[in-house]
Amino acid sequence: MINGMLMPIIIGIAIGLAIGYVIAKIMERISASKLLKQAKKQASYILKESNAEAEALKKDKILQAKEKFLELKSEHEIVIIAREKKMAETEKRLRDKESQMSQVLDKNKKNSLELEQKIEDYNHKVETLERKNGEIEKLHRTQVEKLEAISGLTADEAKKELNESLREEAKANAMVYIQQTIEEAKFTAQQEATKIILNTLQRVGVEQAVENCVSVFNLESDDVKGRIIGREGRNIRAIEAATGVEIIVDDTPEAIILSCFDPIRREIARLSLHKLVTDGRIHPARIEEVVKKTEAELTNEIIEVGKRTVIDLGIHGLNPELIKVVGRMKYRSSYGQNLLQHSREVANLCALMAAELGLNPKVAKRAGLLHDIGKVPDTESELPHAILGMQWAEKYGEKPDVCNAIGAHHDEIEMKSLYAPIVQVCDAISGARPGARRQVLDSYIQRLKDLEDVAFSFGGVQKAYAIQAGRELRVIVESEKVDDLKAAELSFNISQKIQNDMTYPGQVRVTVIRETRSVNIAK
Repeated sequence: MINGMLMPIIIGIAIGLAIGYVIAKIMERISASKLLKQAKKQASYILKESNAEAEALKKDKILQAKEKFLELKSEHEIVIIAREKKMAETEKRLRDKESQMSQVLDKNKKNSLELEQKIEDYNHKVETLERKNGEIEKLHRTQVEKLEAISGLTADEAKKELNESLREEAKANAMVYIQQTIEEAKFTAQQEATKIILNTLQRVGVEQAVENCVSVFNLESDDVKGRIIGREGRNIRAIEAATGVEIIVDDTPEAIILSCFDPIRREIARLSLHKLVTDGRIHPARIEEVVKKTEAELTNEIIEVGKRTVIDLGIHGLNPELIKVVGRMKYRSSYGQNLLQHSREVANLCALMAAELGLNPKVAKRAGLLHDIGKVPDTESELPHAILGMQWAEKYGEKPDVCNAIGAHHDEIEMKSLYAPIVQVCDAISGARPGARRQVLDSYIQRLKDLEDVAFSFGGVQKAYAIQAGRELRVIVESEKVDDLKAAELSFNISQKIQNDMTYPGQVRVTVIRETRSVNIAK
């Protein structure tokens, strides 16, 4: 019973399971088909996108390839154009050279033809000349024979009479020349008398000149004098040749005298002697070394003096070259008055006067300090010192008012500002006070400078020093350019030029020194 009841149930369950299985399979197939459709759809979509991207990439690459092609094409065209241009230029040069060569060939051909023609003409002229010379000789012999027949004299007798007549004519000419020379001597007697007067005046002015042109160098003992002089005077000659200063060693106890019209040379000699005496090594090589070092140190000292001067006067922004010129004023004098002290005095006077007139005292002080910078040139100039100083001021950037005041303080140019008459008046005040200047000393120093300039006007002169108050001119020449014979000739020529061109008292001895050296270094 129970089995009969279970069977239908089991069968129903089995059928249900079978139906469920079938339904599940059907559902699986349905879902699989859906998935397949979706996959196909998605694959189709992806394929489309890939095709689109591929097309875009293809187009992009094609565009890049086109651009690269155009770029390469343009570069290639530029290269081709440059090559064509270069080839055209080369062809043009070749054509020009060909035309030049053809012209040269034509010219040479023409010249060769002309040369052949000239040679033929020359040969023809030579033949003609030889023929004419023969005819002239025949004619000359005929003329001599005729003259001998007419005069009744031989050729030798005629020559003798001609010489006698020429000798008489020469005597007459010589007498005329002697008479002219005597008249010229009478004419120049006045000049000779002037020289004698100047000689007298120079003797009167010696004391003032020596007072400003010598320095006394004190020694610890008189034994040092012998070392300064050296064996056979070689040390003192080396010092004088290196510095251009005359050293006077006399009986003055524990002192020697340095004499030179140039204060810078005298100071270099004084400092060099001090170093040599202190060091104890005094010989020609050491002397030259010390003098060179002293010159460099004095140059630095000049710059320091210029800096201190402008600082003391409160002047700012002055060019370094002008500062150096201001320092060099310390070693220059104008009519016996120290140039730096004179310029400082003029600067202060200008500042006071400008302040009273309501002008800028700094500009006036600047112009007053620089008004005489033209008196300390590196080389001699034919320009007046006021014009030279103005040119320097313009060169180194000074204001127009300052430049005009410098150039116009002696009325060489027109005054264009109120600072110019101020500088002129203050310069006169400083220079015209009693005892400020001595005219004789300045003319004396100028004469010594002129003596040295005469020596430098000849070739081969290395150094020239006027010593012994202008009574001796010592000239050092370059041994490579001047030999012994030329040295003697140079001494004579310099003495003749001094005698003809200058006015001087007494006599001037011209000494030309030629020195040769052979230097080797042992290492």
